Amino acid sequence: MPGFGPELAEEARAIGATFEDVRLWSLYIPNGRTLEDPHYEYKLNWLDRLAAASAEWLEHDPSQSLALMGDFNIAPLDTDVWDMDEFIGSTHVSQAERDAFEAFEQIGLTDVVRPLIPDGYTYWDYQQLRFPKNEGMRIDFILGSEAFAERVTSAEIVRDERKGEGPSDHVPVVVDID
Repeated sequence: MPGFGPELAEEARAIGATFEDVRLWSLYIPNGRTLEDPHYEYKLNWLDRLAAASAEWLEHDPSQSLALMGDFNIAPLDTDVWDMDEFIGSTHVSQAERDAFEAFEQIGLTDVVRPLIPDGYTYWDYQQLRFPKNEGMRIDFILGSEAFAERVTSAEIVRDERKGEGPSDHVPVVVDID
């Protein structure tokens, strides 16, 4: 994991656990902030290292049931943001970030939720009543290996978790596996 800042301190952004034969990684990918911010390059470097590590894991064990889950801070498709015109020149939708997301697909990981739930957002900014207007983004994903994807029986984006007092600006993305 690359560090950030003058001392290149590592940040707690990933935790993994194995349950029987399923390897799960809970992730918080860095937010690039702006295309000119040093966090943007940090984000791309972080994603590159994660993709390289994932490729090694799958090369070592191609039948591994592996899932990378969490806030990727990337909207890989134009339809993953409420209005693409609002995001031109911003992070989350830049070509470099989308290429970094595509790198996971190139090594054999797929979005296991989108085939079951093709539309829907997972994040709404707290400002300007974005949630009631459904002006959100789909930036939270579960990327699974072929062995993991074959086990997925259902998926849900739990939009109602964004309601109520003091909610997160993200909602849970859940899959059931067999």
